[in-house]
Amino acid sequence: MSDNNPFKSGSGNPDRNKKPKLPPIVPKFNFYWIYGIVTVVFLALQFAPKDAALKTSKTKFLTEMLPSHDIEKLVVVNKERVEITIKKEALKNEKYADLKARTGIFATEVGPHYFFEISDVGSFEEDLSKRQESYPPGERIIAETLTQHNYFGDIVSWLLPFVLLIALWMFVMRRMGGGGAGPGGQIFNIGKSRAQLFDKDQHVNITFKDVAGLDEAKVEVMEIVDFLKNPKKYTTLGGKIPKGALLVGPPGTGKTLLAKAVAGEAGVPFFSLSGSDFVEMFVGVGASRVRDLFKQAKEKAPCIIFIDEIDAVGRARGKNMVQGGNDERENTLNQLLTEMDGFATDLGVIILAATNRPDILDSALLRPGRFDRQISIDRPDLNGREEIFKVHLKPLKLAEGIDPMKLSMQTAGFAGADIANVCNEAALIAARNNKQSVDMKDFQDAIDRIIGGLEKKNKIISTEEKEIIAYHESGHAISGWFLEGVDPLVKVSIVPRGVAALGYAQYLPKDQYLYTTEQLENMMCMTLGGRVAEDIVFNRISTGAQNDLERVTKMAYGMVTIYGMNANVGNVSFYDGNQEYGFTKPYSEKTAEMIDVEVRNIITKCYARTKALLMEKREKLEELSKILLQREILLQHDLQEILGPRPFDKVIAEPAAVSNQSIADNSASEVSEPITQNPE
Repeated sequence: MSDNNPFKSGSGNPDRNKKPKLPPIVPKFNFYWIYGIVTVVFLALQFAPKDAALKTSKTKFLTEMLPSHDIEKLVVVNKERVEITIKKEALKNEKYADLKARTGIFATEVGPHYFFEISDVGSFEEDLSKRQESYPPGERIIAETLTQHNYFGDIVSWLLPFVLLIALWMFVMRRMGGGGAGPGGQIFNIGKSRAQLFDKDQHVNITFKDVAGLDEAKVEVMEIVDFLKNPKKYTTLGGKIPKGALLVGPPGTGKTLLAKAVAGEAGVPFFSLSGSDFVEMFVGVGASRVRDLFKQAKEKAPCIIFIDEIDAVGRARGKNMVQGGNDERENTLNQLLTEMDGFATDLGVIILAATNRPDILDSALLRPGRFDRQISIDRPDLNGREEIFKVHLKPLKLAEGIDPMKLSMQTAGFAGADIANVCNEAALIAARNNKQSVDMKDFQDAIDRIIGGLEKKNKIISTEEKEIIAYHESGHAISGWFLEGVDPLVKVSIVPRGVAALGYAQYLPKDQYLYTTEQLENMMCMTLGGRVAEDIVFNRISTGAQNDLERVTKMAYGMVTIYGMNANVGNVSFYDGNQEYGFTKPYSEKTAEMIDVEVRNIITKCYARTKALLMEKREKLEELSKILLQREILLQHDLQEILGPRPFDKVIAEPAAVSNQSIADNSASEVSEPITQNPE
């Protein structure tokens, strides 16, 4: 049987109740510091001043220094720089007072003391010779020439591009190899496993007591823990320890949390990693990491390997394969299959994996001997949701009267992650309103926000549009109120919420897994109630029924092509969950035409039934619409006063007791299929 209800079970998250002691943070040595220090030293040596000579001008040299015969030595360096050394006795002269201001390592009487730049050596020597024509031969200064080579600068300028390229290459390799963390962080260790190991030094504090709403799944995994603790109990009777268990379920139902509880209960080394950790751009890296992972596991046996989101590497082989190509993911999967089936039965290594897409996994991965068990983790039922609420309500400061059972009744189809989000949103809403504790209204507002979206208080709607929305929602409410098998209505509102939701109706679905043809047709009638009400009252239709029509069309095609609920098409199902048919249809064009005709007939029939019902209840439709325009939000007891008791169901728990006039933070979503949302 296929399951139409997309909202089922979950688990609590006890992590936020505990405050584990964190180890002291020890600064780690990083080689990047060495690279930085070496770079700074190079730059300092390159740009640091070479000497203590002060810069002067050629004119001052020729007019002041040279005529006074204060120069002891004159050197032309590299044909572009003239260095001047002053006689020691002349340094006492006041015109050289600027040299006395020098301090530190450059305070020395040894020259050169001044320098200036020249552009042409020949011109400088000619000027120098002319200035000294009248000097006695013994007092003339002859300029020496000196050629200096900056070997360090030349080497740096030659090596620097290569150093930069090598540094960039190493940086990229470290990033692709895991960012430098763990054994997989170095370029030459890129093929090492990136699994996080939890052992006696890193013990997991989560146990099965902290996991709520997964009683059946806990029984299965507790047996796996018992295998590791007491293997002889099973091997003495001839049994073999299972090699693997696959946790299957929708997102947010607690698969990873359950794996953490297994790690905390087993007390054995626990390797945790994601399926994407095997995937890398380099050929052979994924397979190498698989080999290294199982090598470490054998050394730590007995132990557990947990692979989260295994569908990242375990997809079915042979699909979308390029002719002649080499798929690295398939090579990784082949290595994983080989390692899993190569264990001896007494090694005590068990593989746990989790996925929410078991339909795309390779059949060889799912066979016994690799994953011997598939543990289904569904969304929680009523009692499971109550247990999860109790877990997440513990850290909250609650007001009196908070009933977990009432909250679980209002959150049918919520997973464990959804319930955790409800509790967190309720606490945030209470804090936003400066409350001292979290009450039921805060929880109701949180549920409405999660299901229907954020309330749009500033959205301006014209009077005509508001009237259309009121009749539209009243049509849903009345058709659902008088049709058997439809989920009970608990709230209807015309307050805008979400991205494009101008109105909504909230239903309280029960935990149901099988639906009859009559129930599905009644749900379709209820979903068409809004479009029919617009047609009856205004003699025209609007775009507000888009979501209704999408869901009705989907349900009608499901009845005809999946569930075999049509006499003309017959008891056949064309459901392609594994995408085996690809782009081809498993039926002829004649059958496709018949399917389209039957779907239209079903929708036309439901539309006619809904129109007849609303014509019969036209007075109630007008009354309900007018009251909804005034109050904007109506609860179940208001509908009972207007429409009378619902002829099929008992009165159920309403949302938190809020005034009908309050429209600030109240909303929900309309559900006409098994817990799907339909904001108008």
